Amino acid sequence: MIKARIVVTLKNGVLDPQGKAIEGALGTLGFDGVGSVRQGKVFDVEIDGDDASAAEAKVKAMCEKLLANTVIENYAVEIR
Repeated sequence: MIKARIVVTLKNGVLDPQGKAIEGALGTLGFDGVGSVRQGKVFDVEIDGDDASAAEAKVKAMCEKLLANTVIENYAVEIR
């Protein structure tokens, strides 16, 4: 079994209203000095087999087809 972690983030220049809301809420809660906040998504996926390169290719295909909107999001894959 191979484990993969996928981190999806908005591309630079894409507005992040949820990140702005979190940034404002942190200030309201007394967390001063917080700069820019950007939100993202994390997926942990288990792939059957023991071929790490094949699993990475499969996970990248998942990202391209479903897990990330590649027009506005970047993704990074970590095979564990």
